[in-house]
Amino acid sequence: MRKYIVKRVLHAAFIMWLVATTVFVGLRLIPGGPVAAMLGQEATPQAVESLRQQLGLNRPMYVQYVDWMTDMLVLDFGQSITSSQEVTTLIAQAAPKTLSIGAFAVVIGLGVAIPTGIVSAVRKNEPLDYVATVTAFMGVSMPAFFVGILLALVFGVWFDLLPVFGYTPLGEGVVPWFESIILPAIAVGLPYSAIVMRMMRSSLLEVQNEPYMRTALAKGVDGRVRLFKHALQNALIPVVTVAGIQLALVLVGSVTVELVFGIKGLGRLLVDSMLDRDYPVTQAVILLVAGVMVFTNLLVDVAYTFIDPRIRYGGDDA
Repeated sequence: MRKYIVKRVLHAAFIMWLVATTVFVGLRLIPGGPVAAMLGQEATPQAVESLRQQLGLNRPMYVQYVDWMTDMLVLDFGQSITSSQEVTTLIAQAAPKTLSIGAFAVVIGLGVAIPTGIVSAVRKNEPLDYVATVTAFMGVSMPAFFVGILLALVFGVWFDLLPVFGYTPLGEGVVPWFESIILPAIAVGLPYSAIVMRMMRSSLLEVQNEPYMRTALAKGVDGRVRLFKHALQNALIPVVTVAGIQLALVLVGSVTVELVFGIKGLGRLLVDSMLDRDYPVTQAVILLVAGVMVFTNLLVDVAYTFIDPRIRYGGDDA
């Protein structure tokens, strides 16, 4: 187990290096380079050269690359071109908003998906199963931003129960903070829960048809024991995989939902930096999102051994 974790950490580090290199090279392969993209084709040669010197783009490519990688290792991403603020400061201001929404979205999604999937599988072809299946189909079909608009309309406009614009920092009170993120979190979490719920249902139904489950039934093992001790433990393995992979849906959904609710999180920061051609900010946000995805996949792989201790990697005994 220990060897496997070390291998996965090294693999994650390689992926992050590959993403950083791709971002570095890709932005510089833009026709005319980042300077032309930021200033436009009508810029004077003097303005182009001045910005190239300001950004250090007049140096050899390999020097830029080494400096970029060195700065990245110490979390120095430079300054924003549009606001002249430190990129790390902008990210530090935006990240808590997105992380709050994303964390609550995952909690809501899993809290709805796992129990609903279990009930749907146990009550197969019964009214509860049909309701859960149709609801999950609707959840998959509706994008997060559309769910967000509906929630804002119902709870913010019609009933005036919750705020529908902006973000309240946690330092200003737990209740105002919670009220400002609950609707965006639900908007992101419901589509996520629909996908996980369908996987939970199908995986549990598949496990229930395994020979060892029929043997347990023939031996008279209690239904709850069969479900929670034998079936659920094995059924959760593909569910954890899908839940981890679909975290990308949470991140993508956060981008659009933040726009709907006027929250200046990482999604809004990324969109604005791309529109403003602010490539230092764009680079940093892309790397941060990639880091979250790589770290999540690492946690998913490690979680397998806790769900089913029989799983071993690479012949490890512990």
